[in-house]
Amino acid sequence: MRKDVRILLVGEPKVGKTSLIMSLVSEEFPDEVPLRAEEITIPADVTPERVPTHIVDYSEAEQSDEQLYQEISKANVICIVYSVNNKKSIEKVTSHWIPLINDRTDKDSRVPLILVGNKSDLVEHSSMETILPIMNQYSDIETCVECSAKNLKNISELFYYAQKAVLHPTGPLYCPEEKEMKPSCIKSLTRIFKVSDLDNDGILNDNELNFFQRTCFNTPLAPQALEDVKNVVRKNMTDGVKDNGLTLKGFLFLHTLFIQRGRHETTWTVLRRFGYDDDLELTQEYLFPLMKIPLDCTTELNHNAYLFLQSVFDKHDKDRDCALSPDEVKDLFKIFPYMPWGPDVNNTVCTNEQGWITYQGYLSQWTLTTYLDVQRCLEYMGYLGYSIICEQESQAAAITVTRNKRIDLQKKQTQRSVFRCNILGGRGSGKSAFLQAFLGRNLQKQRKIREDHKSLYAISTTYVYGQEKYLLLHEVMPDFDFLSETDLACDVVCLVYDVNNPRSFEYCAKVYKQYFMDSKTPCMMIAAKSDLHEARQHHTLTPLEFCRKHKLHPPQPFTCNTAEAPGRDIYTKLTTMAMYPHARLRCMCSCNRCTFCIAHNILRSQLLRTVKAKLYRVVLNRHMAQVDLKSSTFWLRASVGATVCAVLGFAMYRALLKQR
Repeated sequence: MRKDVRILLVGEPKVGKTSLIMSLVSEEFPDEVPLRAEEITIPADVTPERVPTHIVDYSEAEQSDEQLYQEISKANVICIVYSVNNKKSIEKVTSHWIPLINDRTDKDSRVPLILVGNKSDLVEHSSMETILPIMNQYSDIETCVECSAKNLKNISELFYYAQKAVLHPTGPLYCPEEKEMKPSCIKSLTRIFKVSDLDNDGILNDNELNFFQRTCFNTPLAPQALEDVKNVVRKNMTDGVKDNGLTLKGFLFLHTLFIQRGRHETTWTVLRRFGYDDDLELTQEYLFPLMKIPLDCTTELNHNAYLFLQSVFDKHDKDRDCALSPDEVKDLFKIFPYMPWGPDVNNTVCTNEQGWITYQGYLSQWTLTTYLDVQRCLEYMGYLGYSIICEQESQAAAITVTRNKRIDLQKKQTQRSVFRCNILGGRGSGKSAFLQAFLGRNLQKQRKIREDHKSLYAISTTYVYGQEKYLLLHEVMPDFDFLSETDLACDVVCLVYDVNNPRSFEYCAKVYKQYFMDSKTPCMMIAAKSDLHEARQHHTLTPLEFCRKHKLHPPQPFTCNTAEAPGRDIYTKLTTMAMYPHARLRCMCSCNRCTFCIAHNILRSQLLRTVKAKLYRVVLNRHMAQVDLKSSTFWLRASVGATVCAVLGFAMYRALLKQR
């Protein structure tokens, strides 16, 4: 909603423009009226809509035409004042003022007009019969008000309607000629209905209606009020209520009724709560809330975000097969202005035998978007209504910004859940096959993928010592002369060469020495197509010798030419290397498992520390219990001894008395 409102009063001389402003401010008719009132600002706490309002007067005697044009261009709403007892001033409304204003404003952004009939105290009849045809002729006219500056009649109402015409305009919502809502308004309200329909059954039940009411107006509807609303819809249309719930048609009818009855502020309240501006477009502030992401930090979805996305998946998985069919995907993204997922997504995440995105694949794609382009993720979550459904200030609440990687290295542990592995290698080395094998596809299935549907990314989950982590694979296009910062920025590097191609390893060796030999990023050599004959590589060192020289793990054999899904052990190893990059620095031998052994030892030492801490607490508790027991025994003995002494003393006292 606008932060302020600027109202301009124009009209013929002597119609009472200045008197209206003076009467509003002083709440009495002025004895002396100046030629022009100074600009007046009404504070926000005084106005009904809590918005500062500037009221500007115009005087033909004091201002030039150029000054008038400037004021017209700055005004948010213009009140054309006429005198109800002066026919000439009424004629000037259509012959002079409306054409003048239209000439000075853009056709696409016309200023709303209010017709103001002043001096109603001087006549007994109304001017509405004359004014109504004018209102029907010009769609820019919001309303007409008859008032009297002398009797203070309808003065406050006049400026309230002017303010309302700016803050809650009718133009974007409703077409008076056709007596129905405009397509853009229907589209916006349809999205709002679908977001509010939490179970996706096409009906807003009582719980959903109450949630909607509480979200927009901060108060639930009483049961009787709910029934009254549904009864109004039932009386006017047959298919507005179904199974005691409100259908989309009924929902749209209610808002049409609000607008027709002059309560369009109700519709605007709903639209603005769901992120729409005056042009019925989702605002940039709603779609892209501010987020600060420091250098060397990544972005991930938090637990609440995954729960929300799970509910969205369940909402659209109508056949409950834990996968989204093409029709179900279309239904999910109906509330988006465009289709965000292309056919490449099906080759980026896990799918079922039919090629449909599974539940795990669905979450993986959202994880990928959050990691690579958090702004795009915020936009998508905005379309889905995350901040509204989860009652958060914005969808930024769905994002976790991880701590700096350098801190992870120093502490030798990480809380991150997503790790990036860049795949490098020469052309034809098997990089794409390595990506698709991660998604469980053997060579036979990979051959069915269309060239224009291929993806440079693959993401799925792996388990490292019982912890679920996402591994994001990115295929880097082979260009040795230029590798960008994006190509180099990752958690682990995978250098792939074709064992059957004698020139394939040369590329991996050059890339490693040029970019990764002095970096702290762990690297792994992949001997792809290991089911084929291993050719001698045209390099001074064999791959195994090269790895030993540079203290790398020996080349890992890999093939996806299998009957079943390719093995996933190698991807678990990559994730482990990404989680414990410091382990590589301690790798000084060729035992083939140094990184994983060191990672295991780190976890084991952490576990031992935890166990030791627990044992210490147990022993301490037992010790304290023994101390308490000993102290209680001491006091018991002391009290018994004191009692015995007291008894003996009393006996001795009596014996002494008898002797005396």
